[in-house]
Amino acid sequence: MTVHFIGAGPGAADLLTLRGRDLIAACPVCLYAGSLVPQAVLAHCPEGAKIVNTASMDLDQIIAAIQRAHEAGKDVARLHSGDLSVWSAMGEQMRRLRALKIPVSVTPGVPSFAAAAAALGAELTLPGLAQSVVLTRTPGRASSMPEGETLTAFAATGATLAIHLSIQNLPRVVADLTPAYGADCPVAIVFRASWPDEKIIRGTLADIASRVPEDVTRTALILVGRALAGEGFDESCLYSTDYDRRYRPQSAESPWAGWQEDTGNG
Repeated sequence: MTVHFIGAGPGAADLLTLRGRDLIAACPVCLYAGSLVPQAVLAHCPEGAKIVNTASMDLDQIIAAIQRAHEAGKDVARLHSGDLSVWSAMGEQMRRLRALKIPVSVTPGVPSFAAAAAALGAELTLPGLAQSVVLTRTPGRASSMPEGETLTAFAATGATLAIHLSIQNLPRVVADLTPAYGADCPVAIVFRASWPDEKIIRGTLADIASRVPEDVTRTALILVGRALAGEGFDESCLYSTDYDRRYRPQSAESPWAGWQEDTGNG
């Protein structure tokens, strides 16, 4: 018996990995975060599967449900939205399951920041503008922020920021970031990325707060950085005509000359 933690993706039911789909189809028990995992994903559960919405359950109740499945020898599909590596609460569940010697596996999912970037048609790491993406959040009721992990500290890097779980704190976000990025820095807010009711709000640090509709109060990602403008960036050397690389040596003296023939990759 194994508990399979599965990233269910950002919202669209078809943004689910094939591995995740197959594991769901093979598990007679499915626990899912009902407030964020779309119902269509549950269509992959086998006929007769026990499906449990954990939205109203606390950690003790969730672990107890998994223990019951373990005692019955039934594999569990444990679904969380997005990807499990960030803000999924997987860590606390796995800590308890390992203490109980219950086997676990992890299958990644499409993260919300990637779905938001896709909705914008944006590359977040444009040469000359930004080569780093910082995934962060502001303090909330569920989790505080460790000392040093502040928006002002991250802003000093000039990286593209993907700020999660913080739409209610938008005025604070704007105030913290404006000194480093400037009031004209592009901002995009993507509400429910990849869902049918997805909304995109674009602006700058100067005006974004006034552009957000009143009904956008949760499940919205804030993206900030010069790369969002999609202009004023350098071209990558990778595809430059004179860039010497393994698959495209530029001369007989290149260290890559003859590599394809020597390795049978020609």
